[in-house]
Amino acid sequence: MLPSEAKAIADFLTSDLESEMKTTLRVIESVPSDHLDYSPDAKCATGLGLVRHLPLFDSWLLNSIADGAFSRPPDQTDACGVMNPADAAACYVEKVTAALERVRALTPDQLAAEINFFGMMQLPAVHFIQLTIKHSVHHRGQLSTYLRSMGGKVPGIYGPSADK
Repeated sequence: MLPSEAKAIADFLTSDLESEMKTTLRVIESVPSDHLDYSPDAKCATGLGLVRHLPLFDSWLLNSIADGAFSRPPDQTDACGVMNPADAAACYVEKVTAALERVRALTPDQLAAEINFFGMMQLPAVHFIQLTIKHSVHHRGQLSTYLRSMGGKVPGIYGPSADK
C-alpha cells in the first residue's frame, strides 16, 4: 500500500469512527447503573464488563496503532477505575478522543507501515483503524441488546429507536 493511499483511507476511517463514537457514547450513557451485573448467559460479559471494555479497548487499539505496536491489553478489573456508566462515558470521551487524535496525527508512511498483531496478522497500520471500528460496533451492539433487559431504553443507533 502506498503511503498516500493509506492516508486517504485513514482520513475516511477516522471520520467514520468519530461518527460511530457519538453513538457508542449514547449507548454507554443509556446503561442503568443498578443492573450492571446483568448477563444474558454465563458465557457472556456482564453489563459492567461491556461498559468497561468499550472505552478501555477502543483507546488501547487506537493508541497501539499510534505507537506502531500492540502492547498488553488493558486491565478490565475494578482496578481500572470504571465502576459505572458515568465513569465509562467520561473515560470514553477522554481516552478514545485523545487516542483518535494521535492516530490522525500519523504520517502517511506511519499509516502504511506494517504492525504485528501478536503474531496473528501483520497489516498496515491503517487496516487496524477499520478493525477498531468493527470492534467498537460489535461490542456496542452487544451492550445495546442488554439495555431493555437491564431496565434501560435503547437510544437511536442508525435511526429512531422504539424506546425514544
